[in-house]
Formats: sequence, structure tokens, C-alpha cells
Amino acid sequence: MKILVLGSGGREHTFAWKIEQSPLCDKLFVAPGNSGTSEIATNININVTDFEAIKKSVLEHHIEMVIVGPEDPLVQGVHDFFLADPDLKNVAVIGPQKAAAELEGSKEFAKEFMIRHQIPTAAYQSFTPDNVEEGYQFLETLKPPYVLKADGLAAGKGVLILNDLEEAKAELKSMLIDAKFGNASSKVVIEEFLDGIELSCFVLTDGTNYKVLPTAKDYKRIGEGDTGLNTGGMGAVSPVPFATQNFLDKIENRIVKPTVEGLKKDKLPYVGFIFIGLIKVGNDPKVIEYNVRMGDPETEAVLPRLKTDLVEVFNAMAKGTLDNISIEIDDRAATTVMLVSGGYPEAYEKGKVITGLELVEDSIVFHAGAKTDNKTVVTNGGRVMAITSYGNTYKEAIKKSYQSIEKLSFDKMYYRKDIGFDL
Repeated sequence: MKILVLGSGGREHTFAWKIEQSPLCDKLFVAPGNSGTSEIATNININVTDFEAIKKSVLEHHIEMVIVGPEDPLVQGVHDFFLADPDLKNVAVIGPQKAAAELEGSKEFAKEFMIRHQIPTAAYQSFTPDNVEEGYQFLETLKPPYVLKADGLAAGKGVLILNDLEEAKAELKSMLIDAKFGNASSKVVIEEFLDGIELSCFVLTDGTNYKVLPTAKDYKRIGEGDTGLNTGGMGAVSPVPFATQNFLDKIENRIVKPTVEGLKKDKLPYVGFIFIGLIKVGNDPKVIEYNVRMGDPETEAVLPRLKTDLVEVFNAMAKGTLDNISIEIDDRAATTVMLVSGGYPEAYEKGKVITGLELVEDSIVFHAGAKTDNKTVVTNGGRVMAITSYGNTYKEAIKKSYQSIEKLSFDKMYYRKDIGFDL
């Protein structure tokens, strides 16, 4: 089977690494890919939202399955594009159709979905530039900290958590009136702050059946002790030590089941991953957000723990027979630490030479914002590499990741030295 993975980050390198191990995959392509995927697959230099170019490549290479990594093409309707085209409609696409992708494409849509299907989440209201004054009044009814979320896609950076009421009002104005996050913040969701510890739950669904993958916890802030600006993610740990079986059962019964049932009831066609961002409040899980794809860097900690052939799983999802597959998970913990460019998530330089890759033996190096330039691997983004290790405990795994990082180097390389600190 010829397979195409769309995307260029650490998540897509992890997909490629896992797919490449399957005897069901004859030829693997990644578009646009990175320096890591180029070692195990054929990179195709096209944009993930250039659907015509994707079509051309799919037909040219006789591709039979497309795995969509990032959210943008899903929200823009890549799956619908395939279904509507007579030449493409028989190609399996792993990723929900546009109507269902709104779960990530619009925070308001997601909140309304949760309320409708009685899925536990924070109380909220949404506002536009026309009723910004009402937004100020709503903020006054809440206790700090104040949570402001851009309704649309803002590359993981559209959420602000503020302790000061006046600052929250100023930021609301900045988002709505001054378009701080562009079109993404033309509508803003304000919600009550939930105090607890976060984790992520990953679900595979064919639209009717579902399977739950291991949980993970990621670390979003740039600074140690979870301080500083939000990033796309600085590291991840799987499984989550505090997620007891009793707690996992609550997640499945109160959140996963009603989510999959809700998709069916609302006729939202869904073949793909559901990422559920959760918070443990007391001993109860509540939903912070949905994503309609795997998280990054959690993918780099979750997929290495999957023992089942991933292509076999994708085939079952595409055929609607996911209930016939049993998912086998490695008992070991896996941890991921992200190496980032100095200055990220603000301005940073690209093109820094990465050394020491050949010295890493005890970890898997997943490339993210990196490319090959004259046979040399150089930085090409904010989050550059994900260093993943196994261990009998997460502490053992994290220690291995940090030992491997000591062998790697590039100018202004930065990483958090405290991943897993709060567990």
C-alpha cells in the first residue's frame, strides 16, 4: 500500500516512523516532510493546504491512503475535497470531514457541542466586536484568573490566562477590536478558570466505534515551572502517573462515549483522531478543548508505546471496522523533551547546524523544525527536535532523554530541564 502523510513536524515524523515499520506499507511519502522523514520516506515539497497539488501527487504516485497530520487542512476540508472528486473518492483519508473539524476550528462550536451532549466543561460565554462591553461585564462576574480564547485557529497560541481584571479587559479589546490574533480572534470565548492538573486523552474513531490510546501530559509553557509564554509544547510524558484506572473510567464514560455518540447524533462524519484536552478538578475530568488530530509533542510519547501495526489500525478506521482491532500498548513509559530555537515562541533564527545526531543511542530523535541543507541537518523552525525515550518509570525515561540531549547541539539551543516536574 502506498501512503502519504501530510505535514512537516515531529508528529508527522513519528507517524512516518511508525508506518514505515508496517509490512502493509510498500512506499511512504510525506508532504512536505522534514530532515527526519527524508531518511525513511520520500518527501514531496507541497503545502498541506494546496489541495490541487496534493491531488496531483496522489494520482502521480498511486497513493491509496492519506494521513492528515495538522489541523489546517482538516478545518479547510481536505477530506471533503477527496470525497467530492471522482478521481480521489476511493482514497482512504484519516482525518474528519470539515463539519466535524469545527470541533477544533471554532472554540464556540466545541463549547456548544459539549453543552448539548452534557460533556463536563467550564462555564463560558462568547463575544464579538459588537458586544465587547458585555464581555467586560461578564469578566466582572468571574473570579480570577480569567481565560480568554480566540475562537479560530491561532497555532496553539490563542489562549490567554490573566490574573488582573483590567489586563483581561485590555486583552479582550486587543483580541476583538485590534485583531491581536487576526481573524482567529474576531470572536472570543471567555470561560471560568478550572483549577487542576491537565492531561490529554487520544481517541481513534471510525465514526461509530472507538479505541482509546494511552494518555499523555504535555508542557505548554516555555519556562521551567510552567512559566512564561505558551508554546506548541515543550515535552510530554505517557502514561500520566496520576490517571488511575478509576479516573480513566470516568474519562471514558463521561467524555469519550458521549463525544463519539454526539458526533453520530449531530451527523458529523468522523474518521480519525480525537484529541481531548482534559483537566482533573478534584477527582473529576473536565474538557478544556478538542483537537481533531494528534497532539504534538504528545504523539512522540504516545505512538512509540503502540505495539499494534498502525497501518492495520488505519485500514480498520477507513473501513468502519475498528471494533475488530485490538490495541496493544507497551507497558513502559515514554517521555519526550523538545529542543527549540533560542527566542522561540517569539523571534528566532533558522539555519543553525545540528550536531551529534549520530551519537544518540538510547533515545529516538524525531525531527520537527529541521531540514537537510547540503547533506547537513539544520534548524528550520521554532521547535526543532523531539527526544523520546522509554523507561520502566517516567523518571527513568526522562533521565535517558536528558542524557541523549547532552550529545546534541546547535547554536542557541534551548529546552526545559523540568519535564515531569509536577508529577
